Amino acid sequence: MKRICFTLPFLILPLAAQLDPAYQVKSLRIQVLSTMLTSDDGIGEWGFAAVVDVGGRRILFDTGARPNTVLNNAQELKVDLANITDVVLSHNHADHTGGLMTLRRAMMEKNPAALSRAHVGQGIFTPRRRGGKISEWMAVNRRDYEASGGHFVVYDRPTELWNGVWLTGPVPRKYPERNWSSGTEIQTPDGWKEDNLPEDMSMVFNTPQGLVVLSGCGHSGIVNSMEYARSSVRNAPLYAALGGFHLYQLDDEKLRWTASKLREFGLKNFLGAHCTGIEATYKIRELVGLNRQTCSVGAVGAVFDLGKGIDPGSIAR
Repeated sequence: MKRICFTLPFLILPLAAQLDPAYQVKSLRIQVLSTMLTSDDGIGEWGFAAVVDVGGRRILFDTGARPNTVLNNAQELKVDLANITDVVLSHNHADHTGGLMTLRRAMMEKNPAALSRAHVGQGIFTPRRRGGKISEWMAVNRRDYEASGGHFVVYDRPTELWNGVWLTGPVPRKYPERNWSSGTEIQTPDGWKEDNLPEDMSMVFNTPQGLVVLSGCGHSGIVNSMEYARSSVRNAPLYAALGGFHLYQLDDEKLRWTASKLREFGLKNFLGAHCTGIEATYKIRELVGLNRQTCSVGAVGAVFDLGKGIDPGSIAR
């Protein structure tokens, strides 16, 4: 598969090397660096970040909320971020992008290339407003990041980053899942509309056991995201869903529907961090037919290992 990526302001990058869309990753380890609950080390916050080790490559997925949380937690957990070049930002919210510049500046002191390439979904820089006031958050992040020598790569479709490692790009909203909070508007060609986070995207790992999906908030809808992953990458069982899925505000009827779809997809492991919600995670466990070993609340330091499953840490075990 060939891909063309664009860096703002839309400069064409060289074509990527030929990739094998059928390739399946054999080694995958994902560790949570930011979420509300903390297990043995680190501090909790309303945010999300995780470090991914896959097939000899490393990538940072989201950067937490407060500027220093991920930096401090990585140090406590003895996770070295200085040799990571790539960072994925799942969407524009500050609880997923707040640590970007702190991490970039701290790591580039050790390695100028550290966290210098940020993968984002199309629409992440579209102006937003709340209460009539336009947000400057991502405009400032973009300015500072590019001034540091970093560049953004923008995706409008599913793309294989490396063999077996995919980004969904923006996810079509097949089902009417409303997995976002109200009150924010986005600028469109037809004027200001309710912001449904059109840039929201997830990572997908094609493994022999099935698909593993890593989500920041799942504002596209967990079912929309999982179904899109299965149609775009491989029509395979969903081996694991990890991260934030914004289910904490759903009523019982919507949770039952969500769980029925996840069971239909063959879900085997679930780590519900950040905005998933504690009660929602337990309901997913019950309704999908998982147990304490295969379905846990996510905590700072929690690990999913393709060969070992979920280690949620002592408090969530």
